[in-house]
Amino acid sequence: MIINKLKHKLSNQFIRNLGSLGGAELANRIFRLATTVTLARLLSPYDYGLAAVVLTTRDFADVFSLKAGIGAKLIQADERDVEVLSNTSYWLNWILCGTLFIIQCIAAFPIAWFYGNTQVILPICIVATVYLMLPTYMIQCALIQRENRLNVLALCTATQSLLSNLLTIGLALLGLGMWAIVLPIVLTSPVWIVINRMNHPWRVNKPFTLYRWQEIANFAKNVLGSELLNKLRSNLDYLLVGRFLGIDALGLYYFAFNAGLGISLNVMNSFIWAMYPHLCSARGDLKQLKTRFFSGFKTIALVIVPLVLLQSSLAPFYVPIVFGQKWLTAIPILVLICLSALPRPFAIAASLLLQAKDKTHINLYWDLIFTVIFAISLLVAVKWGIFWVAAAVLITHGLALPLFTIWTIRYVFGKKLPSPI
Repeated sequence: MIINKLKHKLSNQFIRNLGSLGGAELANRIFRLATTVTLARLLSPYDYGLAAVVLTTRDFADVFSLKAGIGAKLIQADERDVEVLSNTSYWLNWILCGTLFIIQCIAAFPIAWFYGNTQVILPICIVATVYLMLPTYMIQCALIQRENRLNVLALCTATQSLLSNLLTIGLALLGLGMWAIVLPIVLTSPVWIVINRMNHPWRVNKPFTLYRWQEIANFAKNVLGSELLNKLRSNLDYLLVGRFLGIDALGLYYFAFNAGLGISLNVMNSFIWAMYPHLCSARGDLKQLKTRFFSGFKTIALVIVPLVLLQSSLAPFYVPIVFGQKWLTAIPILVLICLSALPRPFAIAASLLLQAKDKTHINLYWDLIFTVIFAISLLVAVKWGIFWVAAAVLITHGLALPLFTIWTIRYVFGKKLPSPI
């Protein structure tokens, strides 16, 4: 009986996808551990601060590539519309990504002025070259997700992680400072081009066309708004700490955030990739959608909650041993930020549920409300230093996200929604 139940559980597509992505993430964590230790011992808080400025800029600009919105539309679209929307999306990607490359290079100068440091200009421009690679594989990547072949994305993740971490360690040992973090992002991006194009036959088969672009834009605009607000929340603490407390304080905070929340966030990303197509394929059947949602909900809870509690409780022991004594002051910040991960996957699941039901506007409204609350709390907390910034992150997430999760579940499953068009 137990064996049969186990076989049935493992035959579930969501579990298989989550297993593939989880395996890739485990490999990533193993590779990343050596890298994190190397960087922590060779780089100064100032180097971390410069890297944080560059990567924060990239995170914000990346939202405007609309890869999340366009990809989500292709995953969700009816079968008869996929080819038409894929061709239009391909050309939209080139327009958006080419524009982003130019804008980010121009924006590097006012960003340098904002932080009072011209060293960030060149790396911001170099990182922008990644946008010129995105259109060559984004359609294939979305269609692979639509087909629930997430083992391909797991292969991309693991391969890029291995190469990126090897490069980062090598460049750090050569004394390249922040460039050890920045350059591997660009140099390993072709991994996604090669693997995605090898594993999906789709190629653009029409000359330039924007046919039905409004349909894609109408869906993607709410996803764009939510993604932009998510990125703003994810980086707002970096912006405020860097601006008001200095690059060194930002480096300390950035280390604590990544060492504390890095593992959990990567697991959550695996969850997003696996759960969204799983929900979309059942969006027309409310009963099946409910079953899939709560099954995924329970699965991720069994992974995230023990992981976060274990990591936060062991932080005082492993940080000085693994990363070095100079990061002792980051431990309280690390613990608080790590604990803020507890409610996040449940809110992500709720957001994916609304997105699968074509209710992206509700996500946008919620993200706007939460971002305002979060920004106000950080603006107050930054006056007392980075520990209170971390405390504000924990308190706002701990209070607001469970409310959103509960409301969404009641909204979707408490009454019958009209069928999505």
